[in-house]
Amino acid sequence: MLPRGYKYYWLCQVLGWTFVTLSMLFFAYTFSPSKIDSRFFVRLFLIFSAGIFSTHILRAYIRKSEWLLLPVEKVIPRMVIAIIVTSLACSLLYMGLVSFLNVQSEVPRKIEFSTKLLASTLDIGLFIIPWTLIYYIYHYVAKSRKQEVDTLKLEALVKELELKTIKAHINPHFIFNALNSIRALIDENPERARTAITELSNILRSSMQSEKSETVPLEKELNIVRDYLALEHIRFEDRLQVEYDVDEDTLDQPVPPMMLQTLVENAIKHGIGKQMRGGVVRIISDFKEDYHELMVQNTGHLNGGAFNGDGFGISSTRNRLQLLFGNKADFSIRESNGNLVEACVKIPVSISA
Repeated sequence: MLPRGYKYYWLCQVLGWTFVTLSMLFFAYTFSPSKIDSRFFVRLFLIFSAGIFSTHILRAYIRKSEWLLLPVEKVIPRMVIAIIVTSLACSLLYMGLVSFLNVQSEVPRKIEFSTKLLASTLDIGLFIIPWTLIYYIYHYVAKSRKQEVDTLKLEALVKELELKTIKAHINPHFIFNALNSIRALIDENPERARTAITELSNILRSSMQSEKSETVPLEKELNIVRDYLALEHIRFEDRLQVEYDVDEDTLDQPVPPMMLQTLVENAIKHGIGKQMRGGVVRIISDFKEDYHELMVQNTGHLNGGAFNGDGFGISSTRNRLQLLFGNKADFSIRESNGNLVEACVKIPVSISA
Protein backbone atom coordinates (compact mmCIF):
# COMPACT_ATOMS: atom_id res chain seq x y z
CA MET A 1 0.00 0.00 0.00
CA LEU A 2 1.32 3.43 -0.94
CA PRO A 3 2.09 5.90 1.88
CA ARG A 4 -0.51 8.59 2.41
CA GLY A 5 1.86 11.40 1.41
CA TYR A 6 2.82 9.59 -1.79
CA LYS A 7 -0.85 9.28 -2.78
CA TYR A 8 -1.34 13.02 -2.27
CA TYR A 9 1.75 13.68 -4.39
CA TRP A 10 0.39 11.73 -7.36
CA LEU A 11 -3.06 13.25 -6.94
CA CYS A 12 -1.52 16.72 -7.10
CA GLN A 13 0.59 15.72 -10.10
CA VAL A 14 -2.40 14.50 -12.08
CA LEU A 15 -4.65 17.42 -11.11
CA GLY A 16 -1.91 19.98 -11.78
CA TRP A 17 -1.01 18.79 -15.26
CA THR A 18 -4.68 18.22 -16.06
CA PHE A 19 -5.24 21.88 -15.25
CA VAL A 20 -2.35 22.79 -17.61
CA THR A 21 -3.82 20.82 -20.54
CA LEU A 22 -7.31 22.15 -19.91
CA SER A 23 -5.92 25.71 -19.88
CA MET A 24 -4.24 25.08 -23.23
CA LEU A 25 -7.49 23.67 -24.59
CA PHE A 26 -9.39 26.73 -23.35
CA PHE A 27 -7.00 29.20 -25.02
CA ALA A 28 -6.98 27.17 -28.25
CA TYR A 29 -10.78 27.09 -28.30
CA THR A 30 -10.94 30.83 -27.59
CA PHE A 31 -8.31 32.11 -30.03
CA SER A 32 -7.71 29.32 -32.61
CA PRO A 33 -10.68 26.94 -32.71
CA SER A 34 -9.76 25.85 -36.24
CA LYS A 35 -6.56 24.21 -34.97
CA ILE A 36 -8.42 21.87 -32.63
CA ASP A 37 -8.33 18.42 -34.21
CA SER A 38 -7.34 14.87 -33.26
CA ARG A 39 -3.62 15.71 -33.47
CA PHE A 40 -4.15 18.62 -31.08
CA PHE A 41 -5.59 16.29 -28.41
CA VAL A 42 -2.67 13.90 -28.91
CA ARG A 43 -0.26 16.78 -28.32
CA LEU A 44 -2.16 17.69 -25.14
CA PHE A 45 -1.78 14.15 -23.90
CA LEU A 46 1.94 14.24 -24.75
CA ILE A 47 2.39 17.48 -22.77
CA PHE A 48 0.51 15.90 -19.88
CA SER A 49 2.70 12.78 -19.96
CA ALA A 50 6.02 14.60 -20.53
CA GLY A 51 5.21 17.08 -17.77
CA ILE A 52 4.45 14.40 -15.19
CA PHE A 53 7.51 12.35 -16.19
CA SER A 54 9.92 15.32 -16.11
CA THR A 55 8.70 16.75 -12.80
CA HIS A 56 8.70 13.31 -11.22
CA ILE A 57 12.37 12.90 -12.21
CA LEU A 58 13.03 16.38 -10.80
CA ARG A 59 11.34 15.44 -7.52
CA ALA A 60 13.43 12.27 -7.26
CA TYR A 61 16.63 14.25 -7.84
CA ILE A 62 15.66 16.89 -5.24
CA ARG A 63 15.00 14.21 -2.64
CA LYS A 64 18.16 12.25 -3.46
CA SER A 65 20.30 15.42 -3.29
CA GLU A 66 18.57 16.42 -0.01
CA TRP A 67 18.00 19.98 -1.18
CA LEU A 68 15.13 20.33 1.28
CA LEU A 69 17.64 20.15 4.13
CA LEU A 70 19.75 23.01 2.77
CA PRO A 71 19.37 26.69 3.71
CA VAL A 72 17.22 28.78 1.36
CA GLU A 73 20.17 30.78 0.02
CA LYS A 74 21.86 27.57 -1.13
CA VAL A 75 18.69 26.09 -2.63
CA ILE A 76 17.75 29.04 -4.88
CA PRO A 77 20.64 28.75 -7.42
CA ARG A 78 20.19 24.98 -7.55
CA MET A 79 16.47 25.39 -8.22
CA VAL A 80 17.08 27.88 -11.02
CA ILE A 81 19.40 25.45 -12.79
CA ALA A 82 17.00 22.56 -12.14
CA ILE A 83 14.08 24.51 -13.65
CA ILE A 84 16.06 25.30 -16.82
CA VAL A 85 17.31 21.73 -17.24
CA THR A 86 13.89 20.21 -16.53
CA SER A 87 12.13 22.59 -18.92
CA LEU A 88 14.64 21.80 -21.65
CA ALA A 89 14.40 18.03 -21.04
CA CYS A 90 10.61 18.12 -21.01
CA SER A 91 10.58 20.16 -24.21
CA LEU A 92 12.96 17.73 -25.97
CA LEU A 93 10.86 14.78 -24.82
CA TYR A 94 7.66 16.40 -26.02
CA MET A 95 9.07 17.44 -29.39
CA GLY A 96 10.60 14.01 -29.91
CA LEU A 97 7.29 12.27 -29.25
CA VAL A 98 5.42 14.71 -31.48
CA SER A 99 7.87 14.07 -34.31
CA PHE A 100 7.81 10.32 -33.75
CA LEU A 101 4.00 10.16 -33.81
CA ASN A 102 3.81 12.71 -36.63
CA VAL A 103 1.24 14.90 -34.91
CA GLN A 104 2.85 18.27 -35.59
CA SER A 105 0.60 21.24 -36.04
CA GLU A 106 0.39 22.77 -39.51
CA VAL A 107 2.36 25.99 -39.80
CA PRO A 108 2.42 28.40 -42.76
CA ARG A 109 6.22 28.37 -42.93
CA LYS A 110 9.05 26.20 -41.72
CA ILE A 111 10.58 27.17 -38.36
CA GLU A 112 14.14 26.35 -37.31
CA PHE A 113 14.52 23.55 -34.74
CA SER A 114 16.46 25.77 -32.34
CA THR A 115 13.70 28.38 -32.43
CA LYS A 116 11.02 25.80 -31.85
CA LEU A 117 13.04 24.29 -28.99
CA LEU A 118 13.53 27.67 -27.33
CA ALA A 119 9.85 28.57 -27.65
CA SER A 120 8.74 25.18 -26.34
CA THR A 121 11.22 25.37 -23.43
CA LEU A 122 9.95 28.81 -22.44
CA ASP A 123 6.32 27.67 -22.64
CA ILE A 124 6.91 24.58 -20.54
CA GLY A 125 9.12 26.56 -18.14
CA LEU A 126 6.12 28.72 -17.30
CA PHE A 127 4.56 25.58 -15.78
CA ILE A 128 7.73 24.08 -14.29
CA ILE A 129 8.48 27.25 -12.31
CA PRO A 130 5.23 27.25 -10.24
CA TRP A 131 5.47 23.45 -9.87
CA THR A 132 8.94 23.78 -8.34
CA LEU A 133 7.97 26.70 -6.10
CA ILE A 134 4.85 24.93 -4.80
CA TYR A 135 6.76 21.71 -4.17
CA TYR A 136 9.60 23.43 -2.30
CA ILE A 137 7.40 25.81 -0.30
CA TYR A 138 5.09 22.96 0.76
CA HIS A 139 7.99 20.88 2.06
CA TYR A 140 9.73 23.90 3.60
CA VAL A 141 6.59 24.76 5.60
CA ALA A 142 6.09 21.10 6.55
CA LYS A 143 9.71 20.84 7.69
CA SER A 144 9.42 24.06 9.72
CA ARG A 145 6.29 22.79 11.45
CA LYS A 146 7.93 19.44 12.20
CA GLN A 147 10.99 21.19 13.61
CA GLU A 148 8.73 23.37 15.77
CA VAL A 149 6.87 20.31 17.08
CA ASP A 150 10.14 18.46 17.68
CA THR A 151 11.53 21.49 19.51
CA LEU A 152 8.46 21.66 21.77
CA LYS A 153 8.70 17.93 22.48
CA LEU A 154 12.40 18.28 23.28
CA GLU A 155 11.75 21.24 25.58
CA ALA A 156 9.02 19.27 27.36
CA LEU A 157 11.37 16.28 27.73
CA VAL A 158 14.19 18.48 29.07
CA LYS A 159 11.75 20.13 31.47
CA GLU A 160 10.59 16.73 32.74
CA LEU A 161 14.15 15.47 33.15
CA GLU A 162 15.21 18.64 34.97
CA LEU A 163 12.27 18.38 37.35
CA LYS A 164 13.04 14.73 38.06
CA THR A 165 16.70 15.59 38.63
CA ILE A 166 15.81 18.33 41.09
CA LYS A 167 13.39 16.05 42.97
CA ALA A 168 16.03 13.31 43.10
CA HIS A 169 18.31 15.76 44.92
CA ILE A 170 15.62 17.09 47.25
CA ASN A 171 14.49 13.81 48.76
CA PRO A 172 17.91 12.49 49.97
CA HIS A 173 18.75 15.96 51.33
CA PHE A 174 15.56 15.92 53.39
CA ILE A 175 15.90 12.27 54.48
CA PHE A 176 19.42 12.65 55.86
CA ASN A 177 18.46 15.62 58.01
CA ALA A 178 15.36 13.87 59.34
CA LEU A 179 17.32 10.71 60.20
CA ASN A 180 19.84 12.76 62.14
CA SER A 181 17.03 14.14 64.27
CA ILE A 182 15.63 10.68 64.97
CA ARG A 183 19.05 9.22 65.78
CA ALA A 184 19.48 11.69 68.64
CA LEU A 185 16.27 10.34 70.24
CA ILE A 186 16.98 6.62 70.23
CA ASP A 187 18.82 6.52 73.57
CA GLU A 188 17.18 9.49 75.29
CA ASN A 189 13.52 8.90 74.51
CA PRO A 190 12.73 5.61 72.71
CA GLU A 191 8.98 6.28 72.79
CA ARG A 192 9.42 9.63 71.08
CA ALA A 193 11.82 7.97 68.64
CA ARG A 194 9.13 5.50 67.61
CA THR A 195 6.69 8.36 67.09
CA ALA A 196 9.32 10.20 65.09
CA ILE A 197 9.82 7.15 62.87
CA THR A 198 6.07 7.14 62.18
CA GLU A 199 6.24 10.83 61.30
CA LEU A 200 9.17 10.19 58.98
CA SER A 201 7.26 7.33 57.37
CA ASN A 202 4.36 9.67 56.67
CA ILE A 203 6.73 12.22 55.14
CA LEU A 204 8.43 9.65 52.93
CA ARG A 205 5.10 8.30 51.73
CA SER A 206 3.93 11.78 50.82
CA SER A 207 7.20 12.66 49.11
CA MET A 208 7.13 9.45 47.04
CA GLN A 209 3.60 10.22 45.90
CA SER A 210 4.64 13.76 44.99
CA GLU A 211 7.06 12.36 42.40
CA LYS A 212 4.04 11.53 40.23
CA SER A 213 2.90 15.11 39.77
CA GLU A 214 4.42 18.51 39.08
CA THR A 215 2.30 20.28 41.68
CA VAL A 216 0.37 19.35 44.82
CA PRO A 217 -2.22 21.23 46.90
CA LEU A 218 -0.69 23.49 49.54
CA GLU A 219 -2.55 21.57 52.27
CA LYS A 220 -0.67 18.40 51.39
CA GLU A 221 2.63 20.26 51.37
CA LEU A 222 1.84 21.78 54.77
CA ASN A 223 1.27 18.32 56.25
CA ILE A 224 4.79 17.32 55.20
CA VAL A 225 6.20 20.53 56.68
CA ARG A 226 4.39 20.00 59.98
CA ASP A 227 5.83 16.49 60.29
CA TYR A 228 9.27 17.78 59.40
CA LEU A 229 9.10 20.59 61.98
CA ALA A 230 7.92 18.11 64.59
CA LEU A 231 11.07 16.10 63.96
CA GLU A 232 13.28 19.18 64.06
CA HIS A 233 11.67 20.29 67.32
CA ILE A 234 13.16 17.19 68.91
CA ARG A 235 16.65 18.48 68.12
CA PHE A 236 16.13 22.17 68.89
CA GLU A 237 13.50 21.85 71.66
CA ASP A 238 12.61 25.33 72.97
CA ARG A 239 15.06 26.99 70.59
CA LEU A 240 12.60 26.39 67.74
CA GLN A 241 9.31 28.24 67.69
CA VAL A 242 6.86 27.63 64.84
CA GLU A 243 4.05 29.96 63.76
CA TYR A 244 1.48 29.55 61.00
CA ASP A 245 -0.45 32.34 59.31
CA VAL A 246 -2.28 30.48 56.55
CA ASP A 247 -5.39 31.69 54.77
CA GLU A 248 -7.65 28.63 54.46
CA ASP A 249 -8.68 29.70 50.97
CA THR A 250 -5.11 29.09 49.79
CA LEU A 251 -5.00 25.43 50.88
CA ASP A 252 -6.20 24.24 47.47
CA GLN A 253 -3.62 26.26 45.55
CA PRO A 254 -1.05 24.16 43.63
CA VAL A 255 2.60 24.39 44.65
CA PRO A 256 5.66 22.38 43.56
CA PRO A 257 6.02 19.30 45.80
CA MET A 258 8.66 19.55 48.54
CA MET A 259 9.32 23.22 47.71
CA LEU A 260 7.92 24.61 50.97
CA GLN A 261 9.69 21.89 52.94
CA THR A 262 12.97 22.85 51.25
CA LEU A 263 12.55 26.51 52.21
CA VAL A 264 11.70 25.57 55.80
CA GLU A 265 14.68 23.25 55.95
CA ASN A 266 16.87 26.07 54.65
CA ALA A 267 15.46 28.44 57.28
CA ILE A 268 16.34 26.02 60.09
CA LYS A 269 19.76 24.99 58.76
CA HIS A 270 21.06 28.48 57.93
CA GLY A 271 18.92 30.52 60.29
CA ILE A 272 17.75 28.87 63.52
CA GLY A 273 20.67 26.45 63.61
CA LYS A 274 23.16 29.33 63.75
CA GLN A 275 21.37 31.27 66.52
CA MET A 276 22.52 30.53 70.08
CA ARG A 277 19.05 31.24 71.42
CA GLY A 278 17.26 29.81 68.42
CA GLY A 279 14.38 31.70 66.93
CA VAL A 280 11.08 31.50 65.09
CA VAL A 281 10.03 29.95 61.80
CA ARG A 282 6.86 31.54 60.47
CA ILE A 283 4.92 30.20 57.49
CA ILE A 284 2.58 32.65 55.77
CA SER A 285 0.18 31.90 52.92
CA ASP A 286 -2.16 34.50 51.45
CA PHE A 287 -3.49 36.00 48.23
CA LYS A 288 -1.92 39.23 46.98
CA GLU A 289 -3.59 40.62 43.87
CA ASP A 290 -3.39 37.85 41.23
CA TYR A 291 -0.76 35.83 43.07
CA HIS A 292 -0.63 33.21 45.76
CA GLU A 293 2.07 34.50 48.09
CA LEU A 294 3.86 31.86 50.13
CA MET A 295 6.41 33.15 52.62
CA VAL A 296 8.82 31.52 55.06
CA GLN A 297 10.28 33.84 57.71
CA ASN A 298 13.02 32.87 60.13
CA THR A 299 15.25 34.47 62.69
CA GLY A 300 18.72 35.06 61.24
CA HIS A 301 20.76 37.07 58.78
CA LEU A 302 21.47 36.98 55.06
CA ASN A 303 25.07 35.87 55.19
CA GLY A 304 26.51 32.96 53.25
CA GLY A 305 25.93 31.37 49.86
CA ALA A 306 22.90 29.32 50.88
CA PHE A 307 20.78 32.41 51.58
CA ASN A 308 22.28 34.51 48.80
CA GLY A 309 21.20 32.07 46.11
CA ASP A 310 24.18 29.73 45.68
CA GLY A 311 22.83 26.95 47.91
CA PHE A 312 20.90 24.02 46.48
CA GLY A 313 17.66 24.83 48.30
CA ILE A 314 17.45 28.34 46.89
CA SER A 315 18.65 27.48 43.38
CA SER A 316 16.33 24.46 43.14
CA THR A 317 13.36 26.64 44.14
CA ARG A 318 14.17 29.16 41.42
CA ASN A 319 14.70 26.42 38.83
CA ARG A 320 11.46 24.62 39.61
CA LEU A 321 9.38 27.81 39.51
CA GLN A 322 10.98 28.74 36.18
CA LEU A 323 10.32 25.30 34.71
CA LEU A 324 6.71 25.11 35.90
CA PHE A 325 5.50 28.69 35.58
CA GLY A 326 8.12 30.50 33.47
CA ASN A 327 8.28 34.25 34.11
CA LYS A 328 4.81 34.27 35.68
CA ALA A 329 6.16 33.15 39.07
CA ASP A 330 8.64 35.03 41.25
CA PHE A 331 11.00 34.12 44.07
CA SER A 332 12.90 36.51 46.34
CA ILE A 333 14.79 36.34 49.59
CA ARG A 334 15.66 39.33 51.74
CA GLU A 335 16.49 40.46 55.24
CA SER A 336 14.07 42.66 57.18
CA ASN A 337 13.98 44.25 60.63
CA GLY A 338 17.67 43.48 61.08
CA ASN A 339 17.13 39.94 62.40
CA LEU A 340 14.57 38.33 60.11
CA VAL A 341 15.00 36.59 56.76
CA GLU A 342 12.04 36.29 54.38
CA ALA A 343 11.87 33.82 51.51
CA CYS A 344 8.87 34.75 49.38
CA VAL A 345 7.35 32.76 46.51
CA LYS A 346 4.70 34.29 44.25
CA ILE A 347 2.73 31.87 42.08
CA PRO A 348 -0.04 32.96 39.70
CA VAL A 349 -3.42 32.09 41.14
CA SER A 350 -4.92 28.87 39.78
CA ILE A 351 -8.38 29.61 38.37
CA SER A 352 -9.46 26.00 38.78
CA ALA A 353 -8.60 25.94 42.48
